[in-house]
Amino acid sequence: MKNVLHNISWRAWRVWQRNYDVYRATWKVNFIPPLLEPLLFLFAFGFGLGQMVKSVDYGGMEVSYLRFIAPGLIAVAVMNHSFFETTYASFVRMYYQKTFDAILSTPLTVEDIILGEMLWAATKSLFAGTIMMGVITAFGLLDYPHSLLIIPLTMVAGFTFAGIGMCFTAIVKGIEMFNFPVFLFITPMFLFSSVFFPLSVLPGWAQTVAKCLPLTQLVTIVRDLAFGRVTPDIFLNLLWLVLLGAVCSTAGIVMMKKRLLK
Repeated sequence: MKNVLHNISWRAWRVWQRNYDVYRATWKVNFIPPLLEPLLFLFAFGFGLGQMVKSVDYGGMEVSYLRFIAPGLIAVAVMNHSFFETTYASFVRMYYQKTFDAILSTPLTVEDIILGEMLWAATKSLFAGTIMMGVITAFGLLDYPHSLLIIPLTMVAGFTFAGIGMCFTAIVKGIEMFNFPVFLFITPMFLFSSVFFPLSVLPGWAQTVAKCLPLTQLVTIVRDLAFGRVTPDIFLNLLWLVLLGAVCSTAGIVMMKKRLLK
């Protein structure tokens, strides 16, 4: 842990800058998915399934199904953009494009590269979450000013999922093997982290498992803020995300260093 922190420098910012410059060159392609994604989900689930499920009980409040799923969609966007950036995208830069090899010929360290990658992934979560908030706000589904706190939250949560993604990138042998963490980790969280229905409808054991998932923590925080609620659970869930992010990001740096220097 001490060696990891010792080898990190401000130069990690240069890795972030490099990825940002590439993003600027392809911003139209990167901008469209987070813009259209909430619209597709809102129309498919909110206006489709929402016609059969008129309202949902959440924390003693009766809210429309459309308003219930909207915050969850923001959380899913944060998870997806960050996780896939440090898995598929980072693997391509590392293995196929040899970008990491080129950067290592400069004064940057391995730790700088990996931290820069994770910071960039968190930034993409910030972009995606903010864009989705704008779309969802147009439907009048977010309460302000509390919902403004979701913006910095996307960066924090994005860094957590970036760390998780980097741990998987450090151990997969080929890009096709990312199908396993996506199918066994990301997809179950997408389905069972209270995005589309309250956890209370699940069996007791399933609720316990679901509450340990990082996406569940994020969905809970975003939904409370979107409803204009500030509860003690927000701080507990945020603490869990921060601790998980610290552990996974550190592990990701250590594991990636072993892989790159092998």
